[in-house]
Amino acid sequence: MSAQESNMKQPKVALIGFGEAGETFVREGGWSGVKGWDILAERRAAMPRAGVGLGEDCGEVLATADVILSLVTADQALDAAREYAPYLPQQAMWFDMNSVAPQTKAMAAEAVEAVNVRYVDVAIMAPVDVGLSVPLLVAGNKADEAVETLETLGFTDVREVGKTVGRASAIKLCRSIMVKGLEALTAEMVLASSQAGVLDEVLASLDASEKPMQWAERADYNLDRMLKHGGRRAAEMYEAAEMLRAMNTSAAMSDQTVAWHQQLGNLELTPPPETLSAKIEAIRATPDFRGEK
Repeated sequence: MSAQESNMKQPKVALIGFGEAGETFVREGGWSGVKGWDILAERRAAMPRAGVGLGEDCGEVLATADVILSLVTADQALDAAREYAPYLPQQAMWFDMNSVAPQTKAMAAEAVEAVNVRYVDVAIMAPVDVGLSVPLLVAGNKADEAVETLETLGFTDVREVGKTVGRASAIKLCRSIMVKGLEALTAEMVLASSQAGVLDEVLASLDASEKPMQWAERADYNLDRMLKHGGRRAAEMYEAAEMLRAMNTSAAMSDQTVAWHQQLGNLELTPPPETLSAKIEAIRATPDFRGEK
């Protein structure tokens, strides 16, 4: 085996940020010689116990890395890319695995690529407690190479989604609108129905009305209902929000539901276009959604 082949089989890994994701990946990966850095002293102190080498500073940690996994908090992702870029070895690969907006990743990529380092947009699509089997989406002009590198590190569910930085992040965050939104709606619903003494009945009613449906079909159906009956549904949800306020329970999600139904109902797209793509196009073509007064 040549030295180059050996290096590809075991790239030198550095971690920026050592929270749950970093600790889990290191434990599962068993990477030899892995180093790490975190701005928090308590996290730096935890690294040696997990088998992660800790240098005197970030420059020492990054100096010999082939692969850098950026696993910081979302509000620190761009700052980390900009601050650590001068310490990165040329031709290293910076995997930005943080949940930030596509435009934030584009700015991070600009900082990293300015020093001749390969930037990769990575979206982690499930909780990291499943370890290296967590689904990863990869985007960027080095996406194909990045997929191979992540698989070399032991990740087993990696998929390229395009050559444009930010595309993986867009998929993650658009999905999060639904996933986290449903969680927030759940909180609002169970708190209200529990206080009203009707939680069991509400949950049973939801079970009874649930229909197996692909999300493309569900999205089309939901928009259809809103376009046809948005005004009436907005009035109903206004009453639901008033009920919540009378209970001294947050109506944040319900208030915004009123706004969305009213806005789509006011478009008067009757009858609505037949397909999901046609509905989206028609909505975006209206002055309100073009940002016109």
